[in-house]
Amino acid sequence: MKKLYLSDTDKKWAGVCGGIAEYFGIDSTLVRLIWVIVSLSTGGVGGLIAYLIAWAIMPPKPSNFY
Repeated sequence: MKKLYLSDTDKKWAGVCGGIAEYFGIDSTLVRLIWVIVSLSTGGVGGLIAYLIAWAIMPPKPSNFY
């Protein structure tokens, strides 16, 4: 079973977009671009709040994770 974790290798700030990209097996740049477009189309505040919530609830990748 796949689990969603913060990325510890592919991150700019907290690893949220990198973790989402790793979970879905896509490029993290695409996830970041989609996040920016959605954030700007909703006024910016919604995307920032969603990012902060995702950062708070997504666990870090365990150290023994392969």
